[in-house]
Amino acid sequence: QVQLVESGGGLVQPGGSLRLSCAASGSIFNIYRMGWYRQAPGKQRELVATISSGGTTNYADSVKGRFTISRDNAKNTVSLQMNSLKPDDTAVYYCAAQRTPVTGWGSWGQGTQVTVSS
Repeated sequence: QVQLVESGGGLVQPGGSLRLSCAASGSIFNIYRMGWYRQAPGKQRELVATISSGGTTNYADSVKGRFTISRDNAKNTVSLQMNSLKPDDTAVYYCAAQRTPVTGWGSWGQGTQVTVSS
């Protein structure tokens, strides 16, 4: 399993921006999908965005038009650019990897806290 480490979380005011990064311990070139999940206090973990090995992206309706996921296979990193942040975006954000189309999300990072508050 690839090891994943997130960074870039923090406190930001509503309307602000943050960029999360996920560094993988090995090559992500052949990993089927990389994704970002989040979990707010008292809520279930939810999928935020995914990106396939071919660059196809998908987003939760709640973040469409505000968040952008990208991957750099040469640097083994996945990023999540978050703009126009809202208090409802407050959560712990997790990076995850799905190695093949038939496997689950088998690798997870430790999470990074994002707090949107004035």
